[in-house]
Amino acid sequence: MSGKDIRRYTAEELENMEDLTDWERLKAEGDYEGPAEFEVNWSKVRVVIPEPKTQLTLRLDADVLDFFKAQGKGYQTRINAVLRAYMEAQEGR
Repeated sequence: MSGKDIRRYTAEELENMEDLTDWERLKAEGDYEGPAEFEVNWSKVRVVIPEPKTQLTLRLDADVLDFFKAQGKGYQTRINAVLRAYMEAQEGR
């Protein structure tokens, strides 16, 4: 997306825009349950700040790395998830 595709609107302009959403179709498909679906009880929200990761150099077999990279973006996160699952399985012994 180029910068010229970005449009800025004021809150008032957004409120006055025509709603082009086909709400009836969404209701018929069961994908919309009404306004309550979007309500959030902020008093019960808990912010979780993840622990920082430790950077390291890790030597992997080329085919193992290729396997994870072939699954697309986020391959390092997937490798971490596999290692975590193994760790937790070992701790549960």
